Amino acid sequence: QVQLVESGGGLVQSGGALRLSCAASGSRFSIFTVEWYRQAPGKQRELVATIMSGGSTNYADSVKGRFTISRDVAKKTVYLQMDSLKPEDTAVYYCHARIPWAQENYWGQGTQVTVSS
Repeated sequence: QVQLVESGGGLVQSGGALRLSCAASGSRFSIFTVEWYRQAPGKQRELVATIMSGGSTNYADSVKGRFTISRDVAKKTVYLQMDSLKPEDTAVYYCHARIPWAQENYWGQGTQVTVSS
């Protein structure tokens, strides 16, 4: 079993930066694909960034060049560095971990990010 705890959300002005953390409990975290999703009120849940166990990453077009996803295996933590934030980045951000070859998957509780204009 894996539990995910998110932190780092808050209020920031347009153009500012935040770093979100997704800390995992339990074993086997290193083999998980980890993703960050976000959902704004009245909007569909959006996949923001993905990091595979081998380190390969993918980003939504809306955040390319501004967001960076990374993993610290020793700390069992995945980060989302968010730079040059825009008001349209305002949303609840969720961490999602899954094993590609199994049905096992886990969600964090979400953390609010609010960007003021």
